[in-house]
Amino acid sequence: MQQAPVQPSIIKHQPSAIYRVLGDRIFLGVVLLLALSIIALTVGLGYYLYLGGSQAINKEGFFGFLTGTTWDPALKLEFGIWPYVLGTIITSLAALVLSVPVALAAAIFTAEYAPRWLAGFINYLVDLMAAVPSVVYGIWGIFVLAPFLREVFYMPFFLWAAENAPWLSRYLGNPAGYGMFTAIVILSSMVIPFTAALSRDAIALVPVAQREGAYALGATRWEVMQTVILPYARGGIFAGAMLALGRALGETMAVAMVIGNGNILPYTLFGPASTMPAVIALELKEAVEDLHYSAIIGVGFYLFLIAFIVNAAASYLLNKLKVGGQRA
Repeated sequence: MQQAPVQPSIIKHQPSAIYRVLGDRIFLGVVLLLALSIIALTVGLGYYLYLGGSQAINKEGFFGFLTGTTWDPALKLEFGIWPYVLGTIITSLAALVLSVPVALAAAIFTAEYAPRWLAGFINYLVDLMAAVPSVVYGIWGIFVLAPFLREVFYMPFFLWAAENAPWLSRYLGNPAGYGMFTAIVILSSMVIPFTAALSRDAIALVPVAQREGAYALGATRWEVMQTVILPYARGGIFAGAMLALGRALGETMAVAMVIGNGNILPYTLFGPASTMPAVIALELKEAVEDLHYSAIIGVGFYLFLIAFIVNAAASYLLNKLKVGGQRA
């Protein structure tokens, strides 16, 4: 018995002649305009920041403003942001080093080992960490983390160094609890969700056939993880780490609340320091001189350049990573 041929779907409303002629072109034009608006917005943002900070940048010089170590808006009217640049880079990179192993371990456990109910609960908590406002992290740092680190870690280690290795004390700094290392711990806890989420998704996208092939060859679970899953998912893991780095570079309030805000070179582990976003947030309302205000906007311009360079380098490296035979 032969089946009746399937009738093609009937289009009830035929497109108009104008749509057939101009529809695709209008759609292409709208999409192109929106894409170009993103580029224009980025360029305009950089231009505005440079224009606002040009008075201070021209006074100190482009590289003098960047590499100067004196920030004195009250008496000398000298502006050098090198301590803030170092503080931003050190805290961000150190937070990344601390957070990536924890985030990757959480992603591996929830994606490969944990029962479904436990994995869902952990993933919910990790995602919830990303939604917590930074000021809440700052409050937690002031009232919980800083006193805890001071009593449990800073003071015992500082007293030991003063008695057994006096030369080390100059690199430790004041163990008051509010300083560089406390800000690093706060930042690391804040960026864990970004790396964990992208790493978890990248691990989940590894084809089942590759896993089963490795198991068929006699590989253990750890060998499958080491030789199949992690190499395939490295693009997503790296993307998560770079997203976390960008988040750490721009973090403001939580860092400003616990880092001590000292306009000195950050050469001590426990002592006060500052970052570029923190100095912008703390001094913008206090700027009464045009030169001081221009210097703060100039800090934002150099922070914009650093973020742009970091993201460009990350995109280049990400495109070099091959995942599953394809570029990430």
